[in-house]
Amino acid sequence: MNWTAVKIYTTTEGIELVTSKLMDIGITGFVIEDKQDFEDFLNHKDGNWDYVDDDLMELRECETNITVYLTDDADGAEQLMLIKNELSALSAEDTENVYGRLCCELSGIREEDWANNWKKYFKPIEIGDKLLVKPSWEQVSENETRKILEIDPATSFGTGQHNTTRLCLELLEKNLSDGDKLLDLGCGSGILSIGAIILGADSAYAIDIEENAAVIAAENALKNNISPDKYKAVCGNIIDSESVREDIGTGYDVVCANIVADVLIAMSPYFMSFLKKGGKLVVSGIIEKRRDEVVSTIEEKGFTLIEQKQLGDWIACSFSC
Repeated sequence: MNWTAVKIYTTTEGIELVTSKLMDIGITGFVIEDKQDFEDFLNHKDGNWDYVDDDLMELRECETNITVYLTDDADGAEQLMLIKNELSALSAEDTENVYGRLCCELSGIREEDWANNWKKYFKPIEIGDKLLVKPSWEQVSENETRKILEIDPATSFGTGQHNTTRLCLELLEKNLSDGDKLLDLGCGSGILSIGAIILGADSAYAIDIEENAAVIAAENALKNNISPDKYKAVCGNIIDSESVREDIGTGYDVVCANIVADVLIAMSPYFMSFLKKGGKLVVSGIIEKRRDEVVSTIEEKGFTLIEQKQLGDWIACSFSC
């Protein structure tokens, strides 16, 4: 197994928050370099230290960072996108720059090359009873009976390889009806909303806090022969902006959100306002240890849990209102 080191730059004040976000997306091992810790060590070390190694002394000048190691495969590629999404969200909230640059660097590989280097790991996969998700360069049999959803690895999360996306698509298949109107919160690549239309939904509104994600989602919809009159992708933050929520409107049959626990909890007061009476909510991206917290918060907003599905440490749930 090959590994790629991802170094995340932050500040001493940001370490606890960033590592908490990493654990929420299933990353539990990391290496922290913090110059403040080293300064504290120098100021309080006892007399048993005759010298400090030059390599350690260099920490006095380092930019505080957290290094994680991702597997060199499709799962690692999806985890990288999750990390980037979390850093973008934190950066948007950090108006006073308390947490530093909140950017990441890959060791030994240019970030723009990651999709090409990991291309070999992205193969067609069957999801649920009806979908086949594939990258554009892979061919399928002429006798294939499943509906084809074509998504290439890019700079937005969502290729179908990650458990959270698979779980969400499976629950969408169960809860969608032909002609439904769907809202995709935190759309990433657009895979969920595009998949929903392929499965029979009439239209979809996709939104993400990243401008690039909205652009990619719209492009992916066109690649899947979905016309712009049925698919709208925009950049916006429903948590912070009432005008964004007003633009989205209401009357949706299904709302889906494949994000992380903290964001789902922050979004939960608005889910009901988007849905028509009797509508369905599908959420994913929940690490197992946060399941009870997320479910109870959503239930407190008037929803009833219909079903829970789990793959590995990840959980997705569907609710009715």
